[in-house]
Amino acid sequence: MKFDKPVIGGPCWAELGTSDLEAAKRFYTAVFGWRTQTALRAEAGGYTMARLGNSLVAAIIPRYQESQPVAWNVSFAVADADEVANKVMDAGGTVIQGPVDVFDEGRFVVALDTCGAAFQMWQARDFTGAEVFNEPGSLGWVELATRNVERARDFYTTVFGWSVNASEWYTQWDLHGGEFGGVRALGDRVPADVPPHWLPYFAVEDVDATTEIAQREGAKALLEPTAEGDGPRIALLRDPQGAAFGIYQAREETGAGRDGD
Repeated sequence: MKFDKPVIGGPCWAELGTSDLEAAKRFYTAVFGWRTQTALRAEAGGYTMARLGNSLVAAIIPRYQESQPVAWNVSFAVADADEVANKVMDAGGTVIQGPVDVFDEGRFVVALDTCGAAFQMWQARDFTGAEVFNEPGSLGWVELATRNVERARDFYTTVFGWSVNASEWYTQWDLHGGEFGGVRALGDRVPADVPPHWLPYFAVEDVDATTEIAQREGAKALLEPTAEGDGPRIALLRDPQGAAFGIYQAREETGAGRDGD
C-alpha cells in the first residue's frame, strides 16, 4: 500500500469478528506484537483496539450473532456514508447495515458488492482509522477474492472511483496513483462454499518466521510462504478461530497476492 494514512476511497481499517475474543487477543499479540485494550463501556460490546506501540492498527470484536462468520473485515474511508451507500445500491450492491452513527467516532455502513463480498465504509469524525500502515504488524494491502473479476471491477470503479492496473500475473487497485490492493479469481480448485471476500494483508519483517509463530500458536497455513511474479514473499493463514488473513514481507514497493487459485 502506497498510503501512510487513511485516504478517501482507500482502506482505512481492519477489524476481526471472532468467536473467542480472549483467545484472538492472545494469538495476534503473539504473532504481531499487538497491545490490545477492550472498551469497558457495555454499549461498546467488547470492542477491542489493537496497537503497535501507541499507534492504532486494527480491532478485534466478538461476533454480533452466532450466524456471523468468523472473519476479518475491511473498511474503506468515505466522505459521506449516506451518499456512497446510495452509490452501492445504484451499482447493484446491497446495504446490509447502516448508515449508522457510532458514538462520536464516525458513521458506518456494511455492504455487499454485486458478487456477494462484504465490505465496510467509514465516514470519519473523531476516529479516522489506522494510524500506521505498511510497518511490520500493520495493515499494508487488501485483496478481493471473487468469482467474477470483471463484475467486481465494474462495481468498485463505479462506487469508489478506483482504477485498475493489470499486469500479466496480478490485477491491482489504484487510487490517485497509489496502489493499495488487488483482486484475484476464486478458481475451480476453491470449494464452491467459499464466498467472495476481502482479505487484509499485514506487513511482517520475516514471512517464514511469522508463519512458524502463527502455526505454533494454533494457526493453519492456507498458503505456505512463497513469492510469485515480481511480488513480495507472502503467506495465507487461518487463525485458531477460523479467520483468514495474509502476511507479506515488508518493503518499500509492495503488492500482495496472485491471480487464480
